[in-house]
Amino acid sequence: MAARSNLATRLLSALVGIPAILALLYLGPPWGWALFLAVALLVGAIEFFGMTHPEDAVSRYLGIGVTLGVMAVLWLFGTDARVLVTLVFLLPTIALFITLARLGSIETAALRAAAMGFGPLWLGGGLGSLAMLRRDGGDSGPGFVVLALALSWFSDTGAYFAGRFLGKHKLYEAVSPKKTIEGAVGGLVAAVVGALAGHYLYLKSLPLNHAIVLGLVAGALGQAGDLAESMIKRSAGVKDSGGIVPGHGGILDRVDALMVTGTFTYIYVLFFWPRP
Repeated sequence: MAARSNLATRLLSALVGIPAILALLYLGPPWGWALFLAVALLVGAIEFFGMTHPEDAVSRYLGIGVTLGVMAVLWLFGTDARVLVTLVFLLPTIALFITLARLGSIETAALRAAAMGFGPLWLGGGLGSLAMLRRDGGDSGPGFVVLALALSWFSDTGAYFAGRFLGKHKLYEAVSPKKTIEGAVGGLVAAVVGALAGHYLYLKSLPLNHAIVLGLVAGALGQAGDLAESMIKRSAGVKDSGGIVPGHGGILDRVDALMVTGTFTYIYVLFFWPRP
């Protein structure tokens, strides 16, 4: 009964959220989509640093600010390699200095410093790539964002149903006890179906062979992103990153795979997409 109630809540959330997202993507300006993602990023950063720095409000605020700064730098200077290299080089140093200034328990200082350097790049880069995908993909930009969303959502849904009805063998019990190998295979198949739907329905500029490969690669890596976020939550001793999305947990619980599929879809557009 609880599983049915949770599924119904998920479907209701999707019915409300999907049309609004599509309207913003196709009818709104690129900066409007970026602003929407910045709000999601703010909530995600609050959740992340709430897990990694639960007893240090100042560090949480600093981490949130650095995370938003990463997305701003990517949006403003994402095509300037010098700025990107500077960002990657500076982040670890900034993380170390913040941790030195807010030392707290010396036993956890190294982990907190690592989280302060990793979190902003993971979150800001993951959601920032979706903003740049909409802007830099030209007329196909909205379609590529929908493709990234579909790769994540199809994979998640396929894994859920395949795992529920067919799952027998644990995938990675130490990280996510409920995930199964059968669920992972179902999610991968569903991701390829989502990529094929993109090719045939709304993204004609995506070649068929590219769609299949992107579905396989991004679908598999998206599931790995889901596992990675589960690892962070279990390490922090929490079940959900938050409770803002009815039936889904926190923002990070919803975008863990999407940040990976969005990133790799954007990399595909930059390096492999045969522009019309």
